Amino acid sequence: MSIQWFPGHMTSARRKAAETLALTDVVIEVLDARLPEASSNPLIRELRLARQRPCLKLLNKADLADPAATRAWIAHYDAQPGVKAVAISCKKSAEAARVPALCKALAPHRNDGVKPLRMLIMGIPNVGKSTLMNALLGRRVAAVGDEPAVTKSQMRIDLGPTMSITDTPGLMWPKIEHDSDGFMLAASHAIGRNAVIDSEVAAFLADLLLARYPTAIAQRYGIDTREMDGVGVVAAVARKRGCIVKSRRGVEPDLEKAAMILLTDYRDGRLGRISLETPASRAAMLAGEKTAAADSALQHEATAAPRARPPRRDAGTP
Repeated sequence: MSIQWFPGHMTSARRKAAETLALTDVVIEVLDARLPEASSNPLIRELRLARQRPCLKLLNKADLADPAATRAWIAHYDAQPGVKAVAISCKKSAEAARVPALCKALAPHRNDGVKPLRMLIMGIPNVGKSTLMNALLGRRVAAVGDEPAVTKSQMRIDLGPTMSITDTPGLMWPKIEHDSDGFMLAASHAIGRNAVIDSEVAAFLADLLLARYPTAIAQRYGIDTREMDGVGVVAAVARKRGCIVKSRRGVEPDLEKAAMILLTDYRDGRLGRISLETPASRAAMLAGEKTAAADSALQHEATAAPRARPPRRDAGTP
């Protein structure tokens, strides 16, 4: 299943963001530290590079992510020109307070006390942009919620006489190129539930956990996961937590309810500090897709090539 989600208001949000970016000095891109690249909107990169704006990448929810993976991502992003990456929890005011100084370092030409430093917060839905805004101001000025796409319009606030910051609505892109990105975004609740099937997302998450954090499920649910795949894990969680549904065939595990238990436990950090991707796993995924695409192209060419016609024989030839 390919997951796509692009609510109608995001078209106007993208246009407005492009206009605001022209009057911005530093882009603050808020990412989910558990899936930094999957949660990085390629449209944001395209817009800021077109305007040649530096970028502060905030790996938010770092307290839920694998510390080793987060360190690898910070090194990965810091190697890119005009980019500074920092691990953060936007819910913590002390950590959010570091952001203006980090932005000043990226735009030294706006540090003369005359020209105001203009910062623009961007990112996908439900990644913590409005939480960052509230933490910076020390009061609730932006609506936050557990569902994605709560913020629908921009909000500009002066942080002082020489500094301003603008919060923007969560911005997705029209087509998610990699299927695994769609599933990781759905597992982390950046995509609305109306676009996904919870049991399939949970099975994807379980498969990933079995491969990278094999003890997480066993410790949380007391399940022996040997010889199990993701679907089997969701069914086992249903049995362990008493999630059942009656059908014509009798009593069966309620996979949708069990899926939400697994997904909620992951989102809330009850399974431990987990990262769904690393720079190495990302590179391996891209290489695998490239190889698969090349093999598919060769197969298509072989199938589409006209069959060689046998040589024509003269009527008198025996």
